[in-house]
Amino acid sequence: MGLLNKLFGSTTEKKEEKILPWIELNSILQLKKIEEKSKDRVQVIFKHSTRCGISRMVLNQFVAGYNLNEEAIDLYFLDLLNYREISNKIAEQFQVWHESPQLVVIKAGFVVAHASHGQINTIDLNKFIDSSMIQG
Repeated sequence: MGLLNKLFGSTTEKKEEKILPWIELNSILQLKKIEEKSKDRVQVIFKHSTRCGISRMVLNQFVAGYNLNEEAIDLYFLDLLNYREISNKIAEQFQVWHESPQLVVIKAGFVVAHASHGQINTIDLNKFIDSSMIQG
């Protein structure tokens, strides 16, 4: 059995899960703080529908490709099913159409990038931050 596991991989091996420094977005009051904090540091909101397979796939791709230090940006996670009113407020406050999944990048009080579905992973967050914050 050892040879087969070496050839085909063991089904019992656990893949190490990458954990991002998510901040749970669960209050409309946080949006004003995000806008203020964006004047000093890039703020990113990931809007995720926990019942949507496409949203889960895009989230997994985002996590796998994420390569920034914790100090680089503030990374917010919004569970759309539980906090739809916050998503509506994001659309109003930052003038972006509500989509799911969606990534919204805020710098200096303004949305500098946003995307939905597969386009989320084409956004290069590195270009919005100081190069010293990027992991090497």
